[in-house]
Amino acid sequence: MVLGVLGDIHGDFDAAACVMERHADVPFWLCVGDVADAAGRYHPLPSPLYWIKGNNDNFDAIASGEFPANLHYIPNGRVLSIHGLQVAGLGGTFAPTMYEVAAADLPHPKKASVRATELADRRRHFVREEVAACQALQGVDVFMSHEAPRPFRVNRGIEAGKSQINEVLAAMRPRLHLFGHHHRYTPSTAEGVPSVGLDLVSKSYLLIDRNTLIYQHLPS
Repeated sequence: MVLGVLGDIHGDFDAAACVMERHADVPFWLCVGDVADAAGRYHPLPSPLYWIKGNNDNFDAIASGEFPANLHYIPNGRVLSIHGLQVAGLGGTFAPTMYEVAAADLPHPKKASVRATELADRRRHFVREEVAACQALQGVDVFMSHEAPRPFRVNRGIEAGKSQINEVLAAMRPRLHLFGHHHRYTPSTAEGVPSVGLDLVSKSYLLIDRNTLIYQHLPS
């Protein structure tokens, strides 16, 4: 069996659907976050998609659990068995000022504009308790995060990777790690774990052998 992996969708459901329809035999797809469009909307897809949150998702919709057909959200620090594959995730981005806050207490005040409300919604971050929950998980085949592990350099060598992802990888020891956020296909190894950064869904995607977790990188 082969499974598929999509990078950040950012509302490009047409591109996601096109990829899925090209591989109608693939029973399910994984996604590393940032699924919603700019208005916070989600659209149905032709195949099941299991995804973690990014920093540009609709967190009210995530809290409600109400999504269109074939969209299945994976909460932080949980393991989901999908066709026998054990998948876990740590969605969202790192913010030092929010890291020690309980996940249930992350502020999300309503503001005068939609954009201001989005910027004030701190549910886009992960926190220490969720990192600890991920570190305690065992037997995980695929671990997804939105943030990259260290080292991951952008913009003239600035370090954009987050050590919390490395800490999870070192403790969890998944068979494969997938991440997004930076919109760049980046195969590497982190803490001895094969780690792959995904490009935007409109650019490329992965097909992965269910048993070996060996992957193909294909253009969209």
